[in-house]
Amino acid sequence: MNYGEKLEGFGAFDPSAYEEEAKERWGDSDAYRQSTKRTSKYTEDDWTAIQDEIAEIYAAFVALMDQDMPSASPQATHLAERHRAHISRWFYDCSSEIHAGLGQMYVADIRFTKNIDKHGEGLAAYMSEAIAASSV
Repeated sequence: MNYGEKLEGFGAFDPSAYEEEAKERWGDSDAYRQSTKRTSKYTEDDWTAIQDEIAEIYAAFVALMDQDMPSASPQATHLAERHRAHISRWFYDCSSEIHAGLGQMYVADIRFTKNIDKHGEGLAAYMSEAIAASSV
């Protein structure tokens, strides 16, 4: 799979623009090494499956938001666990602790917030809260 094909599933978000930053921040971690090893072998079908799966998770979170379901509800925390499982399946073993850190980053880093909120206004904050609630 070539570089352009990988990017098609990310829309306007270009993950390669952050490769150096990611390597600098997390390059010494087992999670980074595991993710790099796994993703280097993915086919176009794999990347499509990854994007389809995360889109379903985002849509399910948005549906809960539309129903005014609290982010700490069993339904939302179940989705947070599904999100964590998605990361573990495709990228690296995502512990609850790592997942909680990701949830915090979704609202602390405007780049993440903007990218996630493209799927629904306020989604990053809602997911962050659901992830925090599922990690306790």
